[in-house]
Amino acid sequence: MKNRREFLIKSTLGAAGLALAPAWLQGAPAIIRNFNKPDSKINGVQIGCITYSFRSLPDQSAEATLKYVVDSGLSAIELMGDPAESFAGMPQATFERSKMWQLGRKARDGELTDDEKKEWEELQKEAAAYSQQVAAWRATADMKPFEQVKKMYKDAGVSIYAFKPAAFGRNNTDAEVAYGMKAAKALGASHVTLEHPSNDEQTLRLGKLGEKYGMSVAYHGHEQQTFDFWDTALAQSPKNALNLDMGHFVAAGHSDELVPLIQKQHAHILSMHTKDRQTPAHGKGNLAWGEGDTPIGDVLQLMQKNKYKFPATIELEYQVPESSDPVKEVQKCLEFCRKSLG
Repeated sequence: MKNRREFLIKSTLGAAGLALAPAWLQGAPAIIRNFNKPDSKINGVQIGCITYSFRSLPDQSAEATLKYVVDSGLSAIELMGDPAESFAGMPQATFERSKMWQLGRKARDGELTDDEKKEWEELQKEAAAYSQQVAAWRATADMKPFEQVKKMYKDAGVSIYAFKPAAFGRNNTDAEVAYGMKAAKALGASHVTLEHPSNDEQTLRLGKLGEKYGMSVAYHGHEQQTFDFWDTALAQSPKNALNLDMGHFVAAGHSDELVPLIQKQHAHILSMHTKDRQTPAHGKGNLAWGEGDTPIGDVLQLMQKNKYKFPATIELEYQVPESSDPVKEVQKCLEFCRKSLG
């Protein structure tokens, strides 16, 4: 494991020489002094990526994830829990988590078949047992490995602005929430992210724990997002904030309210998921950037013009072509941003 980690880190940092340079760096002599250290802050707008975008790749370790990020040309990220927590020694799940995410999404949309409902129920039971193991581990988890992850990523030119472990649900103890916030701080993140629980007691609880541990809590939404979706949470605590998803907002049928929402809440938006979805009238599809109805370029230019500080987080959710891979597709999304902000 040690030798594997050393190899991945060296290849990520470019120790093997120019031949290992990622595609985004080829032919760029002006930045050779920062060789293999990406810079995705484009004319004042920080473009990032949630590492969920690389979920289909087989190696989900912290080291491999870092290589995906650097090869994509990104200098800032929202880090999913698994890479950092596995690095820190968290017990590994014995069930297929990717399948659970897939079925969970279908369950949320009411699209499960009868067979899938049975499979979903079994996975939930396995997940509940696993959660107890994880809670016990988190109760005594050392923060030093998270500090090591921060250093490893920083040395490669990548900052971690948000952390998203599965530690902030209604069934998670206060000790688990505290762990997640402490780990986020050790990683250098300014905020943690989670799906909005649609429960006022939970947003109040998390906001108050955020105040206690000095960590902001940014709530993500899907098609339940509306113009006033976050108002209650924001009123409950100064540590509650938005992790807006512009694509889902458009798919929910609120295209006309997207820019006004950003203008109103920009001080409370800590990061914004960026994807290209269609309006309900066009089928709500999740498409390659530039093919849907989400005004990604206009929003990026708004951020640039008004000097908004929150990052635009690439979230790769459209179907990756068979001839491509997630890293190449994230590179395309980043290039879309460069053209929009050029």
